Amino acid sequence: MEDAPEGKRVLFPAEPEIPRYLYAGQLTGEGNFRRDREEPGLSRVWQVITGVLAGEAVPVVLQRPQAGAVDERGRVFVTDVSRGAVFVFDQAAGELLVWDRADGLKQFQSPIGVAAGPAGSAFVADAELGLVAWLDARGNPQRAIGRGVLTRPTGVAYDAAAQRLYVSDTYGHDIKVFDAEWRLERTIGSRGDTAGRMNFPTHLALRDGELYVSDTMNARILVFDAESGDLVREIGTRGLNVGNLVRPKGVAVDSEGNVYVVESYYDHLLVFNRRGEFLMPIGGVGQETGRFFLPAGVWTDAQNRIYLADMFNGRVMVFQFLGGDTEAQE
Repeated sequence: MEDAPEGKRVLFPAEPEIPRYLYAGQLTGEGNFRRDREEPGLSRVWQVITGVLAGEAVPVVLQRPQAGAVDERGRVFVTDVSRGAVFVFDQAAGELLVWDRADGLKQFQSPIGVAAGPAGSAFVADAELGLVAWLDARGNPQRAIGRGVLTRPTGVAYDAAAQRLYVSDTYGHDIKVFDAEWRLERTIGSRGDTAGRMNFPTHLALRDGELYVSDTMNARILVFDAESGDLVREIGTRGLNVGNLVRPKGVAVDSEGNVYVVESYYDHLLVFNRRGEFLMPIGGVGQETGRFFLPAGVWTDAQNRIYLADMFNGRVMVFQFLGGDTEAQE
């Protein structure tokens, strides 16, 4: 990942306040990897990674990143709706891969949500194809899930312990739950604006047995018990002040229980504590470090790094949670 501008540490909030987050870099594409020397057998692979057009290498870069996930190997999956593919940033292998096949030879049309699956696989929700593509660790399509059941899938979350797949069906206004055989097991929610109902849900997150749903057009985050489907609590209120929600999209939770919500309308990443109380914002519209232009998804990894798909800036910005008693910020 790239360093902060001019090598300076960028902290949020800025000093003299106690910093809680450090800008850790950004993912943009092949520029995140260096090729220090020529090695036998690598030339053709590098051409596949970078692409070749009219005899000239075409740089592979993110165009309109939507969402992402990090698998057990530390590989970062990023969906790109403009490119119609999943970018795989593999730091350990020092390579960038681009997976563009969703089902057999059929290519992705509108990949939105992605979740890490078993054995290095990935689940990718394609809104236009109306399915979730299950790809193996090499990006080969294994199964099309939800065909004929899903109308416009966007968010996806996988529970490895229970072997369940949760999919937000935006036009169905509900969450569809698939079992270990990829059969529809049940649905959570229905259309409406009262408690537990949804209006165009989009992104999902799963943590400690709770399912977080961006209830986008109701301007709130719904938290369900993933096993029972019962509503546990709501996060956020509609409003025009910083900390309010208008068009929430990405949602994620770190190991400390901090909840991250992308407020796409005002280009902010909002941080809430585990009780849903607002703590602080990061962002605002712009191209500078720590600012965003129509952000979409957000996700975390095992090191409590926070990744944000800065869609119209064509990048993923990465922040490191520095720890601290976030409950004390009330």
